[in-house]
Amino acid sequence: MKRAQLLHQTVKHIDIKAHDVVGLVDAMAQTAFQGRNLGRAAQIYDQMIQDKDCAIILCLAGSLFSAGLKGVVVDLIENNMVDMIVSTGANIVDQDFFEALGFHHYVGDILANDEVLREERIDRIYDTYIDEDQLRVCDMTIAEIADALPHRPHSSREFIYEMGAYLDKNAKNRHSVVLAAYEHQVPIFVPAFSDCSAGFGLVHHQWYSPESHVTIDSVRDFRELTQCKLASPHTGLMMIGGGVPKNFAQDTVVAAELLGFEAAMHKYAVQVTVADERDGALSGSTLREAHSWGKVDIATEQMVFAEATLAVPLIAGYAYGKRNWCDRAPRQLAQLFNKTVPNPVLATAGV
Repeated sequence: MKRAQLLHQTVKHIDIKAHDVVGLVDAMAQTAFQGRNLGRAAQIYDQMIQDKDCAIILCLAGSLFSAGLKGVVVDLIENNMVDMIVSTGANIVDQDFFEALGFHHYVGDILANDEVLREERIDRIYDTYIDEDQLRVCDMTIAEIADALPHRPHSSREFIYEMGAYLDKNAKNRHSVVLAAYEHQVPIFVPAFSDCSAGFGLVHHQWYSPESHVTIDSVRDFRELTQCKLASPHTGLMMIGGGVPKNFAQDTVVAAELLGFEAAMHKYAVQVTVADERDGALSGSTLREAHSWGKVDIATEQMVFAEATLAVPLIAGYAYGKRNWCDRAPRQLAQLFNKTVPNPVLATAGV
């Protein structure tokens, strides 16, 4: 099979608005094993939405948007069901921004001949394909954005905001997490920003501008996310996968305390993961373990040991179907970093 044959069937994104799963998930909550855990997790997420004092942090790890979950996160942003996002770079750049440029992810085969794929310049993520030539366009678009910015350190949140501004003028596909977050003033943080297509673009930018260039300040990311935490009476974590986004969001409690502020532990926490806790790795560490560090209140927490493409549409669809988001006031936390926009939480957040 050649390139055109391999790249012919696109991945379709799930639309949680098109399905009423409330009754199903409530029924699952009355069962056992991961069905019960998923049902309770969905109910906790809905509690976060109902809590007027709770800001919701969505953490994303793993290859989610290439797998058809981009639309779920767009819906969460557009319906005021999330206030800030912490993600791995691939989701935001290689997958969401990539598709906003007009490109696609394609249905693939885990049994494909990877040598043939390499020769045809096709990259594989399990059973999904990406056009390598199109990824290079994404890389160079990041370099183009960096070339146009002031040559100084930027947080990833700041750079991704500029990506949103670029898409606002140039997107070929406006169904985008980056663009929706830009329009709704939801800050996105990618702590390991260079570990994705953005890294290639920034390497190109710095290589050809050795004396003066853009850099990404991960410490500033940490400070800015902590400011978002301080601007919110309570916070809830909705974590898909684990790794760096999970720890980065959890650590804001400790950071705030070190800065001399009284910061409550994250009041709610849900994690969807397939990782095992027995090896001590972060992605599988339980939320109760995080309580020992003073990060997560264990009164309202739930682990769901399930794969994201199965669990996330049900949890998000349940909260959407309950419609408690209709009465939720937007926080627009990106305004914390826009000095021209007055915001009453600025003083609280130490900005």
